[in-house]
Amino acid sequence: MTVIDAHLHLWDLDAVEIPWLTPALGALHRSFRADEAAAELRGAGVDAAILVQAADSLDETRWMLRTAEANPWIAGVVGWVPLDHPAAAVAALDGELAGRERLRGVRHLVHDDPRDEFFALPEVRASLAELARRGLVLDVPDAWPRHLVRATAAAEATPELTVVIDHLGKPPLGRPGLDEWRAALAGAARLPNTVAKFSGLHLPGTVLDVALASGLLELALELFGAERVMFGGDWPMSVPQGGYAPTWAVMRAAIDRLSPEEAAAVLGGTAARVYGLHDIRPLGPAR
Repeated sequence: MTVIDAHLHLWDLDAVEIPWLTPALGALHRSFRADEAAAELRGAGVDAAILVQAADSLDETRWMLRTAEANPWIAGVVGWVPLDHPAAAVAALDGELAGRERLRGVRHLVHDDPRDEFFALPEVRASLAELARRGLVLDVPDAWPRHLVRATAAAEATPELTVVIDHLGKPPLGRPGLDEWRAALAGAARLPNTVAKFSGLHLPGTVLDVALASGLLELALELFGAERVMFGGDWPMSVPQGGYAPTWAVMRAAIDRLSPEEAAAVLGGTAARVYGLHDIRPLGPAR
């Protein structure tokens, strides 16, 4: 079984600007590069990863693609194009991003966008149709509470597009709205072209332990089925909570409670199929 982390970030602050990444974020305010990530994954027994954007910029997407091409264990990249400007999005996809085989999806930081209606904009809907036409996936970060319902509507309007809900939409654990979040997530799950990431679950006011992780994973499987759920470590966002190893230990313990077939799907099979990863080159032993 090839274990794939479906949600990894890297950034080089000397090469690309990450606007939200300020000194106030403490341990996160430094560069996290491929060699450090490879050591973390190798130590956990993870074979490959999908690199996911952290900035709404083509500069970062170019940097991620160069990084992936230099590090074969990065099996795919979820980059960025200006979805609200379809002509510019098409120009990028058919221009400088054309033929970049590791580009497997697109994401926009909707949680930092002031427009609640982002996924309902006609311009965005036109761009989503272009993603579908090219076989690219849409990732949706931090969808709850502003964007989960509208992202679901966009998925329903574009059934050829696969929509990946990162971090289970960010459930409001310990806060108001948990029942509403669950109902909205269930609404998304009813569509066959939606997928959920079991990732990014270090949430304010909660401790990610095996009981919490297992409960969220059970809910994801109940709603989506294992064939539409994938593991993501969300490193280095986990660094303030201890880093890759303790997060992996908790999430792997939850996954190990599943049947072998379900665990194989969550740990890699779903990610390989959803992102169309045909040339996975696992990390080898440390040299």
